[in-house]
Amino acid sequence: MSLMNCEGFEQSPIIVFADGPKTLGELSDIEETRAVVKGLLGDRAEYHFNDTNHGLANSIISGVSKVLGKFDRVIVIEDDLDFAPTFLVYMNLSLEAYANNFSVYQISGYMFDVPELRQDTNALFLPIINSWGWATWKRAWLQFDSSASGWEDVKDDRALRLRFNIGGAYDFSTMLQKQIKGRIDSWAIRWYWSVFKAGGLTLFPPRTLVNNLGFDGSGSHGRGRFRNFRVSHSNQESFVPNIPEEVRLDPKIVNRVFAAIYHSNGGWRGKLIDTCRFVFYGFFSR
Repeated sequence: MSLMNCEGFEQSPIIVFADGPKTLGELSDIEETRAVVKGLLGDRAEYHFNDTNHGLANSIISGVSKVLGKFDRVIVIEDDLDFAPTFLVYMNLSLEAYANNFSVYQISGYMFDVPELRQDTNALFLPIINSWGWATWKRAWLQFDSSASGWEDVKDDRALRLRFNIGGAYDFSTMLQKQIKGRIDSWAIRWYWSVFKAGGLTLFPPRTLVNNLGFDGSGSHGRGRFRNFRVSHSNQESFVPNIPEEVRLDPKIVNRVFAAIYHSNGGWRGKLIDTCRFVFYGFFSR
């Protein structure tokens, strides 16, 4: 519902993708959900409903690829996200501003809770991606490597691994290994690896325009005893981040954001857990 309240919604083409049931027991709930969506959007939307379950990663990858076969850009959202009224304005302005800048791979609507940026109004670049309300272009998505070729470099090169893990703030490297070994089903870690290899950047707002409601237990990801990435978006309808003309990283801001991610990821407790998992997983996956 929050998306329908966003400025620019009425002018936006809408394409809905819904995966199929994992079991027959899920069929009635899925059909009910699809009926709600159709009741809200009616003929405004184009619908793609799977009869069988394709899984999260395959569904996202195929859906984004299908849309970018028709358009040159896409804004990707999921059903457990809540948006500030200016979300679409910010996303569309940013997509237009960097359409031909091959250093920029993604626009993110979500932002981590960074105390130093809570009163800021300028969007900023980071060398990471985010999957909670994001956008990209066809020219960037063409660089997506679903096989994550070269992933072994992260496992074997300590300096590269530290950079991939944003200075040790978050253990993306173990997540990538688990994806390759079939332990998790993540498109996002492969997208991050693709952007990382290319040296690409993502534009983030200074404070979040997206709230992930999946932390209430209804979502499939994001929960953890020491980890908390929940941030509430601004309800100020007038807040549209300023889009920077220059595409560059500000080391001070990058370090502040990485420190905030480290804190949200559980601080030293989260890092200890990640280190143990890396050692354990590395030993048993040889």
